[in-house]
This record gives sequence, structure tokens and C-alpha cells, in this order.
Amino acid sequence: MADKKPQSDTNALLTDFDKYLLGEGTHERAYEKLGAHLVELNDEKGVHFAVWAPNAQRVYLVGDFNNWDAGSHPMNSSDSGVWTLFVPGLEEYAVYKFHVVAQNGDSFDKADPYGFAMEQRPKTASVVTNLDSYQWEDGEWVNQRAERQAFNKPISIYEVHLGSWRKVPDEQWGSRYLTYRELADELIPYVVEMGYTHIELMPIAEYPLDASWGYQVLGFYAPTSRFGTSQDLMYFVDQCHQNSIGVILDWVPAHFPKDGAGLNYFDGTHLYAHADPRQGEHQDWGTLIFNYSRNEVRAFLISNALFWIDKYHFDGLRVDAVASMLYLDYSREEGEWLPNEYGGRENLGAISFLRKMNEVVHGYFPGVLTIAEESTAWPMVSRPPYMGGLGFSLKWNMGWMHDTLKYMGKEPIYRKYHQNDMTFSLLYAFNENFILPLSHDEVVHGKGSLINKMSGDEWQKFAGLRAYYGFMWGHPGKKLMFMGGEFAQWQEWNFSASLEWAALKAPNHQGIQRFVKDLNRLYQNEPALYEDDFEWTGFTWVDANDSDNSVFSFIRNAKASDEFVVVISSFTPVVRYGYRIGVPKWGYYREILNSDSNHYWGSNVGNEGGVETDAIPCHGYDQSLSLTLPPLATIMLKLTAQ
Repeated sequence: MADKKPQSDTNALLTDFDKYLLGEGTHERAYEKLGAHLVELNDEKGVHFAVWAPNAQRVYLVGDFNNWDAGSHPMNSSDSGVWTLFVPGLEEYAVYKFHVVAQNGDSFDKADPYGFAMEQRPKTASVVTNLDSYQWEDGEWVNQRAERQAFNKPISIYEVHLGSWRKVPDEQWGSRYLTYRELADELIPYVVEMGYTHIELMPIAEYPLDASWGYQVLGFYAPTSRFGTSQDLMYFVDQCHQNSIGVILDWVPAHFPKDGAGLNYFDGTHLYAHADPRQGEHQDWGTLIFNYSRNEVRAFLISNALFWIDKYHFDGLRVDAVASMLYLDYSREEGEWLPNEYGGRENLGAISFLRKMNEVVHGYFPGVLTIAEESTAWPMVSRPPYMGGLGFSLKWNMGWMHDTLKYMGKEPIYRKYHQNDMTFSLLYAFNENFILPLSHDEVVHGKGSLINKMSGDEWQKFAGLRAYYGFMWGHPGKKLMFMGGEFAQWQEWNFSASLEWAALKAPNHQGIQRFVKDLNRLYQNEPALYEDDFEWTGFTWVDANDSDNSVFSFIRNAKASDEFVVVISSFTPVVRYGYRIGVPKWGYYREILNSDSNHYWGSNVGNEGGVETDAIPCHGYDQSLSLTLPPLATIMLKLTAQ
């Protein structure tokens, strides 16, 4: 850095209008003004710093450029509560914090809430970073995003924890993470080969504790340095788009940790949270809840949502723990929460914030997906705010996941008593725009892996899981699967270890991986399986009530044509010959999928490629098929000739 004293701030970057919008909570790109920005002022290049700390007595800039001396770089205050400073000669990669002096005289060093990069853990300082130097080459994808991610398109998501998808040997540590650029070289080809349409990244905003999996965020505007630089992450997303893969970011606006360098007690007050722990703290998680009614906090979070889409070209945000935001009594006993102004348990500030966030995101970036992880019966989560909804594009169908996994854990002899676990979701399947999630949450904390949730011996477990996946891909709703599920990893997920890739030496694991690959290919090639996911017109039960045989049969209908696919799932380990189901048209029905194929490590029972209809009425249709149902299997059939 040049040997110059800090220059008095002229507010050249932060206008009165900016301050007004921040105070009003409507500054939707606050990251362009707050934080650290490489600029030229008065013919001098340097860095302009701005931080919101309205209750601080004083704020100083400290860093590696001034030997962390709090007295050398005092910042300038304003009526808006924003402190600013321009430091001429300062360059990219300078490491810094804000030294805040509270009104009571306490002082502490804070990372920049709007900092674009941070040091690697356990260090917590912010790093001056230029986000505009990367040259994007994904224009074609971005221009087609709205069409590619429309509701009538296939969406099959591969959920990934970057730190444990795959590790490589390391002399010092034994193994290490793949970098963003290495992941571009290895993860993207794998996802393309497996036929997924999207990758969903578990949280990658900087977090200090590995064991939080990214859900306790310290740097909301800084991608974690564990895997490389900001430009490295941009390269990863760019390469995804150039390979026709969308990228969804797991976004965490529900809470933040108590770490000293973070948002907690930022200016000596509960600036970002509530002072009363009955409003401001998640006792279960040991984290703090954002004050969604405070305008500057709303600007911080709404800007953050836009930031990841604007600067990193993410195609969607999966919003974590929405239920915890909506309910004031979430995971609280009587007396541990405060009702809203009308005496209810709804968090009115959070509701308003979520609606505004969705309006702003969809307004700036049409076609971007916002996805709610919402586990209750809150109405109209995926309906527009003007209709009274929250405005999300999609919602995770947690009820479907819980019910169907419970069913698959039953011994086949008892499944006939639990038929409704598999059919109940169709009573509400079209109330929301649903994603069917088999996420990381189902394979941790002693819940076991997906393969170990299946009942029976080894053969039955693998057959059952294939049948279940076939049922899932046939069921209305977009699809999501957590890494490792596609090859039936035996052990539950361990964030500190690589997936069990060695399992793929065994034919049973190879078979289920091939099945998922073929499922994804079939799914993308058959419009009936994805075009009409959110209306009754896309689904017809053939027979939902054959509980004695534990068989489910239904039809998926295309929207833009008269094509349809017949789906039959049999969840007992016996072969059923001459099983008759009604179909809407006469002709030859080709078997386009059979999870019992020996190609997938099945017993190879099937229908020899297809079946002709009989003029025998069944299930309300004039025509019917006499089928051989394989054991513990899902088959799909399509009319190919009349």
C-alpha cells in the first residue's frame, strides 16, 4: 500500500438516496454500496469501506495494512448509522475487520457483514475482493434459464455437500477437499452422466464450524474459502451452465451463529436480532433469529438473495428452515415465546420479508427458482403474494417423504395395512408446486442410509429401493436426491469423510446406479412424467386401493400431447402373473422401465418387452392389460402402436 494517510470520506459511493433506501429497507442491492469496494476517488485508486453500526460510539478500520492498529484508521459516521472510509492505495486481497467501540466502552473486532471474501477458518477476517474480474461464458444458459426451469420442464436435482462428495489424498492431512475447479472437472461430468438437470449445493456462504455443514453462516456474502476463491466458484457455476446443468444454492436466512466476529451484538446492541431471547434465539440450535421487521435487516437479507444470483449466476435458492421463520412458537414451550400484535403465533415480520424477497428475486431474475424447505401445512407457500401466498416457486414435500419412507421400512407382509402412506400425498399433491425430497436430513443423526431404511435381506433392500425410486420418479413433483443415494451407500452420511465410492465395485451398487441413471434419462425423454406436475390433469389413479397385494397403479399424462405413461409399483417380494389393470386406449404397450431387470441386479422378471390390450373392461376402462408384475419392482409402460 502506498504510504498515505486515510482520506476523509466524501460519501461519493453512498448517496443520501442510498441511505434513505437502507433505512426504508428497500435497498435491494445494498452490497453495491456497503462493504469494501475497489474504487477511484479524486483521481486516487483505493478501497471504500462502509458498515452499518448505528449504535456504535466509534468504528475503526483495522487490518494487515495497519498492523491491526485501531487508532490509525477512524471511520466517519453519518445520521444514517453508516460508517465510511476511503483508504487510497489499498489493493485487492487486503485483510480487514471493523473495530467497534460500543456506547458502554466495550470494543470488539467484527468481520464485514457485506464482505465478499473471508480468511480460511479458524481465522475470521474479511478480504477485499473484486467480483467483477471474472469473464462469464454462460450467456446462452442464462438467456434460456426461464424456459429451462419452467414448471413444465423436467427438474431432477442432485444435492451435494462439497466437502464430502469426494476427497483426494493429502500428504499432510491424509485427505483434503476437492477445490471448486477440481469439482468442476469431476462432479459436473458425473452429474451429466447420471442425467440430473441440477446440482443443489448445501450452504457455501462462509462458516467457521465444519460440523454445521454450512448452516451456521458467518459471512453471508463470502463463499467459503475451503474450496478456493470467489473466481473459482464462478468458474464452477459457469462450467455447470456450459454443460446444461442448473445450480441451486442452499440459502440460510433463518438464523445466524453467536460467533464473536459475526453479526451477534454487532455494534454493542442486538442489531440484527431481537434483544428478548423469546423472540431472538433458537434454543435448540444455539443460534440467533433475524429481526425481519427491522428495515436495514430486510435490506441485508433481500440484497443477499439477489447477490448470489447476480454475482455468481445461481439459478435458484433453496431457503432453509422456513417453518422456523414463520412460527413464533417454533420448537418452544408455553411461556418461551411472545405472540404477535394480534395474539397469534405467526411471525408477521418474517411473512412480510419472505413475500418481499420472492417478489424482488422473481422481479429481477425471471425464471430463477425459490424453493421452500417448509415442513408444516402453511397454506399457499408456492402461490404468488398477490393471491395471499408466500411467493416461492416450489416447496419440498416433506409429508410425502416421511410417509413413503415409513411404508418402505415395513416388512412386506404388513404393508397392506399401510397403503394410505403411499397414497395420502395425492390428496394434497396439487395444493402446492412440490419437489419430492430425499435430502441429507434423512441420512444423518442415526437415521441410517436410504438402503438401510428398506426392509428385508440384501436382495430385498436393493429391489425395494429401486422400486421406491421408480414410484418417486412416476409420482407428480420435481425430484431431489442427496449424494450417495444414487448408488445406495450403506453407511449414513458423514460430513467429514468421502462418499463410499468403493461400493461401486459390487454389482448390486452398480445396478442401482445404472437404474437411477436410466430413470433420469427416461424422465427427461417422457413429457408425461414432468409436463403437468402441479395439476390433477397430469395424474390419474388406475387403482390406489389394492392393499391386499400392495400394488399401486396410475397414469401420468402429458400436457402438450395425448401421450401418457402407465406406472405400476408392486411392494411385495412375489411375482404376480396375470395382474390386470385398465388402460384408456387399446394397442401395444411397451415396457419402457423395469426396476427388476438383471441390468439393475434384479431377478429379470417382466413382460418380454410389452403387452397387447385385451377387450376386457377393468378399472372403468374398456381395455385392459394382463401383466406379470416382478417382485418388489416398478414398471412403466407406454402405448407405442394402435
